[in-house]
Amino acid sequence: MMASLSVALVVLVAVGDVFASPANAQQLSTRQVPEQAQVIDWKSFNVLPTVLPPTQANASAFFFIPPGLDLESMKEKPFHIFDDEFYDVLGPNPTLTLIANSGNELLFHEANTWYPPTDEMFFVQNAGAPADGTGLNKSNVVSKISLSEAAAVSSLRNATGSVTVQTLDTPEIINSNGGTNFRGQIIFTAEGQGDDKPSNLVIMNPVAPYNSTVLVNNFFGRQFNSLNDVAVNPRNKEIYFTDTLYGYLQDFRPVPGLRNQVYRYNYDTGSIAAVADGFTLPNGITFSPNGSHAYITDTGISHGFWGWNFSNPASIYRFEVQEDGSFGTRNLFAYIDSGSPDGVHCDSKGNVWAGCGDGLQIFNPSGKLIGKVFLGKTTANFNFAGDGRMVICAEDELYYATLAASGGGYIS
Repeated sequence: MMASLSVALVVLVAVGDVFASPANAQQLSTRQVPEQAQVIDWKSFNVLPTVLPPTQANASAFFFIPPGLDLESMKEKPFHIFDDEFYDVLGPNPTLTLIANSGNELLFHEANTWYPPTDEMFFVQNAGAPADGTGLNKSNVVSKISLSEAAAVSSLRNATGSVTVQTLDTPEIINSNGGTNFRGQIIFTAEGQGDDKPSNLVIMNPVAPYNSTVLVNNFFGRQFNSLNDVAVNPRNKEIYFTDTLYGYLQDFRPVPGLRNQVYRYNYDTGSIAAVADGFTLPNGITFSPNGSHAYITDTGISHGFWGWNFSNPASIYRFEVQEDGSFGTRNLFAYIDSGSPDGVHCDSKGNVWAGCGDGLQIFNPSGKLIGKVFLGKTTANFNFAGDGRMVICAEDELYYATLAASGGGYIS
């Protein structure tokens, strides 16, 4: 979870006729640029006439605008091609459609989880958001949409109100945040509430009446801090989840009693083990398609309502996953240029997608930025819905995208 803050937005625009506009820059490829896409030329901003000092440049949502563009033109053609590899990810005609707007409520936050039997996408409201009153006084809610309704309006750029957002009655799931499929059901990380409702892993039946069962609510008798995200390793089918401080930072969980760590849980035996630490604020987690690598985001740059520390991580780390399920070598995989990386997922080719301050950023398996889906606002999470479909949560807005890429696989 990333805190929702009302702070000034700093947008940097490089000026000067000496730099070619990315829209008119020499194409790296002779391939046809899709209608909703544009090529971003790295060389257009390698050297800028003015580079502002950190006290002026840094802000909570830092949008770098390449020379020759502005915020509106960046959003008008939201698929930004930084490398030729992104053409194969997008396909010939990617589309992005705004399908819902929740007004003042931040209904579209995290836990994007596709349930194939009903072809629905589930997601959760922002927990701990002052505007919504969630956190200590009331829990957030779980909602879902029908993907057939979204597909019916995918040719439009703005189809707000055309897709029904159904809120579920799930009182046992307290301040949910992350989610994933598991054995025909959905596992949520629930952050808990106050001293007496501990953070836990809870599994929910995706079909009415949406009954749920708590799987884990402690580590040897000690409360977790506030569980954030969860993923299943496709190789060993074990459940891995992150534990961090956002419940405490957002004033609905007590002083932490454990390190910020990543845990491993075996559903069949009940065993739990810590597999990684050394993070500032561990957040999103996912695995490569074959399960040999784990990707974990660190949102340490954003300290909830305590402000921002720009020397802290806004980073994605990659871990080798050993045959026995333990974590091996850790490497810095990517550093995000806008806000910090939150939710993270791999496509079927092993490209790594991360939600961040300006939308989605996409990296190839070597950590090279190949493209963006630019929304001009924070995206905490998103997910594929099988082949060529994606649902993107942007707090008060919900988007549906079509493209060539497929998800890393539905783990039942």
